[in-house]
Amino acid sequence: MSESPDEDAMPGVDRNATPLVCEPMTAATLPGALRVITEFLTADPHYLASSAAYGATDASTTATALALFLARPELGFVFVAREADAVVAACVACYAISTTRGGLVIKLDDVSVLPGHLGKGIGTAMLDALKAHVRTLGVSRIDIGCHRDNDGAWRFYERHGFVPLDEERLACVL
Repeated sequence: MSESPDEDAMPGVDRNATPLVCEPMTAATLPGALRVITEFLTADPHYLASSAAYGATDASTTATALALFLARPELGFVFVAREADAVVAACVACYAISTTRGGLVIKLDDVSVLPGHLGKGIGTAMLDALKAHVRTLGVSRIDIGCHRDNDGAWRFYERHGFVPLDEERLACVL
Protein backbone atom coordinates (compact mmCIF):
# COMPACT_ATOMS: atom_id res chain seq x y z
CA MET A 1 0.00 0.00 0.00
CA SER A 2 0.99 3.46 0.32
CA GLU A 3 0.43 5.61 3.29
CA SER A 4 -2.59 6.67 1.27
CA PRO A 5 -5.02 4.06 2.54
CA ASP A 6 -7.73 4.55 0.01
CA GLU A 7 -6.26 7.28 -2.14
CA ASP A 8 -9.53 9.04 -3.02
CA ALA A 9 -12.11 6.29 -2.60
CA MET A 10 -13.69 5.22 -5.85
CA PRO A 11 -17.21 6.55 -6.29
CA GLY A 12 -19.90 3.94 -6.59
CA VAL A 13 -18.01 1.26 -4.63
CA ASP A 14 -20.42 -0.45 -2.24
CA ARG A 15 -18.54 -0.86 1.07
CA ASN A 16 -21.50 -2.83 2.38
CA ALA A 17 -20.98 -5.67 -0.10
CA THR A 18 -18.63 -7.47 2.31
CA PRO A 19 -18.91 -6.50 5.98
CA LEU A 20 -15.72 -4.85 7.18
CA VAL A 21 -14.74 -5.37 10.81
CA CYS A 22 -12.25 -2.92 12.31
CA GLU A 23 -10.76 -3.85 15.68
CA PRO A 24 -7.54 -4.23 17.66
CA MET A 25 -5.38 -7.14 16.53
CA THR A 26 -5.69 -10.43 18.42
CA ALA A 27 -3.55 -13.57 18.31
CA ALA A 28 -5.94 -14.87 15.63
CA THR A 29 -5.52 -11.81 13.39
CA LEU A 30 -1.77 -11.36 13.97
CA PRO A 31 -0.74 -13.43 10.91
CA GLY A 32 -2.95 -11.32 8.65
CA ALA A 33 -1.68 -8.07 10.19
CA LEU A 34 1.87 -9.31 9.70
CA ARG A 35 1.17 -9.99 6.04
CA VAL A 36 -0.31 -6.53 5.44
CA ILE A 37 2.41 -4.61 7.29
CA THR A 38 5.24 -6.72 5.84
CA GLU A 39 3.93 -6.12 2.34
CA PHE A 40 3.90 -2.39 3.03
CA LEU A 41 7.38 -2.35 4.57
CA THR A 42 8.91 -4.30 1.68
CA ALA A 43 7.16 -2.53 -1.20
CA ASP A 44 6.29 1.07 -0.35
CA PRO A 45 8.82 3.39 -2.03
CA HIS A 46 8.25 6.14 0.53
CA TYR A 47 9.05 3.83 3.44
CA LEU A 48 11.96 2.20 1.63
CA ALA A 49 13.55 5.60 0.97
CA SER A 50 14.00 6.12 4.73
CA SER A 51 14.11 2.55 6.04
CA ALA A 52 17.87 2.63 6.71
CA ALA A 53 17.39 5.61 9.03
CA TYR A 54 14.77 3.61 10.91
CA GLY A 55 17.26 0.80 11.45
CA ALA A 56 15.25 -1.68 9.37
CA THR A 57 16.60 -5.20 9.47
CA ASP A 58 14.40 -8.04 8.21
CA ALA A 59 10.83 -9.32 8.31
CA SER A 60 11.40 -11.20 11.57
CA THR A 61 11.62 -7.89 13.44
CA THR A 62 8.09 -7.03 12.30
CA ALA A 63 6.78 -10.35 13.64
CA THR A 64 8.57 -9.70 16.94
CA ALA A 65 7.10 -6.20 17.15
CA LEU A 66 3.53 -7.38 16.50
CA ALA A 67 3.88 -10.08 19.17
CA LEU A 68 5.16 -7.41 21.55
CA PHE A 69 1.94 -5.41 21.06
CA LEU A 70 -0.04 -8.42 22.27
CA ALA A 71 2.32 -8.97 25.20
CA ARG A 72 2.49 -5.27 26.18
CA PRO A 73 -0.89 -3.67 25.39
CA GLU A 74 -0.11 -0.74 27.66
CA LEU A 75 2.34 0.45 24.97
CA GLY A 76 -0.16 0.44 22.12
CA PHE A 77 -1.85 -1.89 19.69
CA VAL A 78 -2.21 -2.87 16.08
CA PHE A 79 -5.58 -2.01 14.55
CA VAL A 80 -6.86 -4.17 11.71
CA ALA A 81 -9.63 -4.12 9.15
CA ARG A 82 -10.83 -7.51 8.02
CA GLU A 83 -13.35 -8.94 5.61
CA ALA A 84 -14.53 -12.19 7.14
CA ASP A 85 -11.30 -13.80 8.38
CA ALA A 86 -8.99 -11.99 5.95
CA VAL A 87 -7.08 -8.97 7.27
CA VAL A 88 -6.98 -6.42 4.44
CA ALA A 89 -5.61 -3.40 6.28
CA ALA A 90 -3.65 -2.61 9.42
CA CYS A 91 -1.95 0.20 11.29
CA VAL A 92 0.18 0.57 14.39
CA ALA A 93 -0.94 2.83 17.26
CA CYS A 94 1.52 3.61 20.06
CA TYR A 95 0.60 5.56 23.16
CA ALA A 96 2.42 8.72 24.15
CA ILE A 97 1.72 11.42 26.71
CA SER A 98 1.33 14.91 25.32
CA THR A 99 2.33 17.87 27.46
CA THR A 100 0.22 20.14 25.23
CA ARG A 101 -2.89 17.94 25.52
CA GLY A 102 -2.26 16.93 29.13
CA GLY A 103 -2.98 13.29 28.40
CA LEU A 104 -2.74 10.38 26.04
CA VAL A 105 -2.19 10.71 22.31
CA ILE A 106 -1.56 8.08 19.66
CA LYS A 107 1.42 7.93 17.33
CA LEU A 108 0.04 6.24 14.22
CA ASP A 109 2.39 4.34 11.92
CA ASP A 110 2.51 1.80 9.10
CA VAL A 111 -1.00 2.56 7.85
CA SER A 112 -1.43 -0.13 5.21
CA VAL A 113 -4.15 -1.44 2.92
CA LEU A 114 -3.45 -4.42 0.68
CA PRO A 115 -3.02 -3.27 -2.93
CA GLY A 116 -6.01 -5.25 -4.20
CA HIS A 117 -8.24 -3.44 -1.71
CA LEU A 118 -7.20 0.16 -2.35
CA GLY A 119 -9.85 2.62 -3.47
CA LYS A 120 -12.69 0.83 -1.71
CA GLY A 121 -13.00 3.06 1.36
CA ILE A 122 -11.26 0.57 3.65
CA GLY A 123 -8.67 3.11 4.81
CA THR A 124 -11.43 5.56 5.65
CA ALA A 125 -13.46 2.94 7.50
CA MET A 126 -10.41 1.77 9.46
CA LEU A 127 -9.38 5.32 10.40
CA ASP A 128 -12.94 6.25 11.44
CA ALA A 129 -13.19 3.11 13.58
CA LEU A 130 -9.74 3.77 15.07
CA LYS A 131 -10.77 7.32 16.02
CA ALA A 132 -13.91 6.04 17.72
CA HIS A 133 -11.94 3.32 19.53
CA VAL A 134 -9.21 5.60 20.88
CA ARG A 135 -11.73 8.21 22.03
CA THR A 136 -13.13 5.56 24.39
CA LEU A 137 -9.59 5.14 25.75
CA GLY A 138 -9.24 8.84 26.55
CA VAL A 139 -6.94 9.62 23.62
CA SER A 140 -7.28 13.23 22.50
CA ARG A 141 -5.03 13.41 19.40
CA ILE A 142 -3.59 11.17 16.71
CA ASP A 143 -0.20 12.06 15.23
CA ILE A 144 1.21 10.58 12.05
CA GLY A 145 4.33 11.12 9.97
CA CYS A 146 3.79 11.34 6.25
CA HIS A 147 6.40 11.49 3.52
CA ARG A 148 6.34 14.95 1.95
CA ASP A 149 6.18 13.60 -1.62
CA ASN A 150 3.28 11.20 -0.95
CA ASP A 151 0.53 13.45 -2.31
CA GLY A 152 -2.18 10.79 -2.06
CA ALA A 153 -1.47 10.24 1.62
CA TRP A 154 -1.48 13.98 2.34
CA ARG A 155 -4.87 14.35 0.65
CA PHE A 156 -6.23 11.33 2.55
CA TYR A 157 -5.11 12.53 5.98
CA GLU A 158 -6.16 16.13 5.41
CA ARG A 159 -9.63 14.91 4.32
CA HIS A 160 -9.84 13.14 7.67
CA GLY A 161 -9.01 16.14 9.83
CA PHE A 162 -5.22 15.90 10.07
CA VAL A 163 -3.41 19.23 9.92
CA PRO A 164 0.13 19.56 8.58
CA LEU A 165 2.74 20.54 11.16
CA ASP A 166 5.70 22.65 10.24
CA GLU A 167 8.18 20.03 11.43
CA GLU A 168 9.87 16.83 10.29
CA ARG A 169 10.18 13.58 12.22
CA LEU A 170 13.74 12.45 12.95
CA ALA A 171 15.11 9.08 14.07
CA CYS A 172 18.12 7.99 16.11
CA VAL A 173 18.81 4.25 16.12
CA LEU A 174 20.31 3.09 19.41
